Amino acid sequence: MKGVETYLKGCFVIEPEVFEDPRGYFFESYRKNPLDAIVGTKVDFVQDNQSLSGHGVLRGLHYQVGKWAQAKLVRVVHGKVLDVAVDLRSASPTFLKHFSIELSSGNRKQLFVPRGFAHGFVVLSETAIFSYKCDNYYKKEAERGIRYDDPTLQIDWKLPKDQLSVSQRDEQLPFFNKLKL
Repeated sequence: MKGVETYLKGCFVIEPEVFEDPRGYFFESYRKNPLDAIVGTKVDFVQDNQSLSGHGVLRGLHYQVGKWAQAKLVRVVHGKVLDVAVDLRSASPTFLKHFSIELSSGNRKQLFVPRGFAHGFVVLSETAIFSYKCDNYYKKEAERGIRYDDPTLQIDWKLPKDQLSVSQRDEQLPFFNKLKL
């Protein structure tokens, strides 16, 4: 496993070592010691989540606050998504900047999203199975979000707005200028 830090401090693209032969392939999608070494801190995942979504489904931008903040290790099991992490750490030099990357079952890349970030993705393939590990449990009272089309963030989701399928809940998320971080 190797990792490269994005321009957002603490946010890493992770690439597993893949062993392929005529029968198929094998790789470790997660191994604690190498990941801890890459991100420079001990990460203890406590929850795994998985979703199945169709083309154009956009989920996000979500995060949790306070002692319930979560770091995530995200990957695509099947299909292709555009994955986005937004730095919400007010003291960070990249506050309100975002990083996006295409994650797919073909490239097998993962993204480590540290605590203090909002996260979301949109499905670019016909369907996608999206999987992620969290280092803290989901807590409804701590969940927050920012509208995917917030003009402050200027995220290019790579699909026209009329092709996006966004939940009613996510459509009602506040714009950044209405947030209390």
